[in-house]
Amino acid sequence: MTTLTELECSVCGSRYDARRPHNLCSCGGPLLARYDLELARRSWSRDWIPHGPATIWRYAPVLPVDKPASIVSLGEGMTPLTRARRLGERMDATQLWIKDEAQNPTASVKARGLACAISMAMELEIRKVVIPSEGNGASATAAYAAAAGIEAHVFMPRDVPRANYVECQAFGAQVTLVDGSFEDCARLAAEGAAREGWFDLSALREPYRVEGQKTLGYEVAEQMNWQLPGAILYPTGSGVGLVGIWKALQEMEALGWIAGRLPKMISVHPHPPRPLGEALIARALQESGGTALAVSGAEMLDAGAELASQEGIFAAPEGAACVAAARKLLASGFLASGETIVICSTGAGLKSLEAYASRFPRRNASEADKLGGLITPR
Repeated sequence: MTTLTELECSVCGSRYDARRPHNLCSCGGPLLARYDLELARRSWSRDWIPHGPATIWRYAPVLPVDKPASIVSLGEGMTPLTRARRLGERMDATQLWIKDEAQNPTASVKARGLACAISMAMELEIRKVVIPSEGNGASATAAYAAAAGIEAHVFMPRDVPRANYVECQAFGAQVTLVDGSFEDCARLAAEGAAREGWFDLSALREPYRVEGQKTLGYEVAEQMNWQLPGAILYPTGSGVGLVGIWKALQEMEALGWIAGRLPKMISVHPHPPRPLGEALIARALQESGGTALAVSGAEMLDAGAELASQEGIFAAPEGAACVAAARKLLASGFLASGETIVICSTGAGLKSLEAYASRFPRRNASEADKLGGLITPR
């Protein structure tokens, strides 16, 4: 059973009834779910967690859904945390780990947040949702809406990866391709929400995607036997993932499950962060002693190829960006070589084949190719 008590504005502190649908606070600030953590501490033990489901719902007391029948699950969560030994040696990092979120439904971390948001839509009797997305958020929304039997509308730039477009169509979502940027998609989605009564699932414009995403932080702690790493690197766009992990760490501290210094939160920017989450991201970085840095497109692709060839993990470019960032931070001394480092690989490289194709162009067939590759008929 959830210990959810209310929603709180992250800017002005205003409180809202968690049993009614809400987007932003009246001041424009994102709302965050708050729990009775003292009740959770008295009534729940971390020792019980391994006996729960192998999904994000093993952390149900600190997730917002009250009625089990409202939960919409496709098996999200409990993704592998893999020691990257060879890559760690190449980077002079003695304890490098990869949290492989490609193992989630729809092959990205977005399944966590959208599983929670769609489950709360079911609980709050919301039957139509909308999301603007550059890819994986749309795929996850479409999948969970299909599982829930509710109507999904997605707005994506026309140059979105083909995999995401096909997924959304296959899941039965109403897809609108936009000749423009993500910001154009967000504007059109907001206009549609106001006109048609769709509930807006945009990142940080509703309170429950953060709750699903925060389970990544709980999992890392559980998988490391509650001994926290020195740093967690996360590819940050909207801020939902990084903000969620930091929220989880603070909750676990209040529950008495972890002690000592919390990990440095490191925000890696594959592209400029979105303004709505900037204050929450900055707060997490400041409170954790972390930092932020940008990584170029070329660095992402090179790091993705290196991660794949050294560890057998084919990561989406944005997750691979964290590999490039970790190398830079180790070289600068911001991260110590003996520090335990967790890299969040947030999606599958197979969703980004168009990007990786520039690194691995396919040549036309020739006799030389046949000798070293495919055997063809004479």
